[in-house]
Amino acid sequence: MTSTQVRAACPLDCPDTCALLVTVEDGVATAVKGDPDHPTTAGVLCTKVSRYTERTYHEDRLLYPLKRVGRKGEGKFERISWDEALDTIAARLKPIAARAPEAILPYSYCGTMGLVQGESMSSRFFNKIGASLLDRTICATAGFTGYKYTVGASIGTDMEQFQNSKLLIIWGGNPIASNLHFWTRAQEAKRNGARLIAIDPYRSLTAEKCHQHIALLPGTDAALALGLMHVLIKEDLLDHDYIAQYTLGFEQLKQRVAEWTPERVAETCGITVEEVVDLARLYGGMAKAGEPVAIRTNYGVQRVRGGGMAVRNIACLPALVGAWRHPAGGVQLSSSGSFPTNKPWLQRTDLLKKIPRTINMTTIGDDLLRPASQEFGPRVEAVIVYNSNPLAIAPDSDKVMRGFMREDLFTVVLEQFQTDTADYADIVLPATTQLEHVDAHTSYGHLYMMANNAAIAPMGEAKPNTEIFRLLAARMGFDDDCFKESDDELAAQAFNAQDVRAIGFDWEALKRKGWQKLNMPAAPFAQGGFHTPSGKCEFYSAQMEKDGLDPLPTYLPPYESVASNPELAKRYPLAMISPPARNFLNSTFVNVKSLRSAEGEPHLDIHPDDSAARGIANGDMVRIFNDRGSFVAKARVTDKARAGLVVGLSVWWKKLATDGKNANEVTSQQLTDMGRAPTFYDTLVQVEKVSA
Repeated sequence: MTSTQVRAACPLDCPDTCALLVTVEDGVATAVKGDPDHPTTAGVLCTKVSRYTERTYHEDRLLYPLKRVGRKGEGKFERISWDEALDTIAARLKPIAARAPEAILPYSYCGTMGLVQGESMSSRFFNKIGASLLDRTICATAGFTGYKYTVGASIGTDMEQFQNSKLLIIWGGNPIASNLHFWTRAQEAKRNGARLIAIDPYRSLTAEKCHQHIALLPGTDAALALGLMHVLIKEDLLDHDYIAQYTLGFEQLKQRVAEWTPERVAETCGITVEEVVDLARLYGGMAKAGEPVAIRTNYGVQRVRGGGMAVRNIACLPALVGAWRHPAGGVQLSSSGSFPTNKPWLQRTDLLKKIPRTINMTTIGDDLLRPASQEFGPRVEAVIVYNSNPLAIAPDSDKVMRGFMREDLFTVVLEQFQTDTADYADIVLPATTQLEHVDAHTSYGHLYMMANNAAIAPMGEAKPNTEIFRLLAARMGFDDDCFKESDDELAAQAFNAQDVRAIGFDWEALKRKGWQKLNMPAAPFAQGGFHTPSGKCEFYSAQMEKDGLDPLPTYLPPYESVASNPELAKRYPLAMISPPARNFLNSTFVNVKSLRSAEGEPHLDIHPDDSAARGIANGDMVRIFNDRGSFVAKARVTDKARAGLVVGLSVWWKKLATDGKNANEVTSQQLTDMGRAPTFYDTLVQVEKVSA
């Protein structure tokens, strides 16, 4: 028996982007472990990825091309050859591409975060066709946009510094479930005497282990940040030198936040005045004493109407108190803006003959049902889905389902498993897993360029995304040289080696070591250098004003809340959020039996006051509904959910859920204030007991 270890990288939509060591024995991957030498992974993997071999060798892996033989959604297919599959797809796409190329739509997201298997060869293919562009906004663009207006780029505190912080505010995230290696450093900081505070409507696993939990109402984070700024300014807990040198618009900000008294903030957020004042005093006081204070904000903050503004407001706080002076101070939303990638080259945007229309992935339900019009353009006639599962993850699920049910819609799905979305495909193409292909990776949680080597040969007839799109390009008659480049050639150009941040980047060397840290300053904004037009942290943003937005921090109430929409709340009085379940990653891993068993079944956490008012006992089956739809879950009566809030941990595959539905039956296609992002946590529902 021959045994080797192969260096790889986790491809999943998680900030940790772990360095992996894959043990291969006689061509079979027998174990996946964390690289103990990689500074952020440190040999530790989450429960999900440590079972990656179970996923790779799963009995339900798609190993051959399939053609639909039943009704759409029925999930009945027969095996066909690759030649038949490719010929069928080309025969359907060619006349559409000749007549109305924008009627072809790619639909993808972060099923893999790789620069090669994600959006390289696929983007080249669709750019050559002139297909509609996809606005890939379904996760984080609201916050990215608000942060960019304020700081200039998605750059923040280095994850390797958080253990040195003396105050850590975990705002809108549950890192135990979704950012494990940050949590490891937060725990180290705690052992070193740091105070940990969680801000979250729900008492998550993380909030339970912090010194304090502030359970504000969903969608009110921007108001809390305004209240903190009010107290900081009123009580002079400021770094005046930092403000004078490295910020823009302080006097206008001062006038704006004067309106946001602790009393007003407490009423808006559903918390106490003391919680507002004490948090501001702790944050500002420690910073003024020279202690490093840091905020880790996450995506829970931004999935509401005012989500972009919420992140903007939070991003103002470190500049007010000079927290950026310390490597262990400041704020991290994402580190993705630190990486000098060659995306224009990878995606070959020069292949576009003109700029096509853009369709937002969040509104796919409406857009698939939309007829042709002068405003919208041609009706969508073909969808190619890869790295995503829209039937499970897109909001307003009933409309998404009805869109994919269209008999005149030609749908191709590249997948590893027969997901909810694959059930609606005309052609299904088997895709490789991370252990079976080459890729290059950035991270949105740390600062390492990462390499993924193929550990094993592809299972069955599965192929990498890149190879599938090369074959499709050939069938479409595209003979450009860019469709002939290998995965290694793509990866070798993935990073700009001329950029000072990636000095020394060499693909072959990266493959051997597995990772290389970017050349970044320990404290990125200690002496200003923000990536905004002014080069300063912009409390006042002229660009926002040009874009039709309020140029100063403000508060936008949710679309759906008791305070903002009292008429709707008469029928649907409970706010609902649907954060990630610990054992799933979006809709990935739901079909892995050991992880699904650990999760149990779909649950709805409901406060004792709300359950008592509805005659609901712990363990009862309940129906959660609004005008958009409904789903069924088992009630867990708990004060982890604050009164007036229900929590449905997600995202379940519909066909593996109790009633064939999931939480996105009730979520909305409305978009955020900026970034055109989804509002998953801006939802009102009613809950009623149902028979088992």
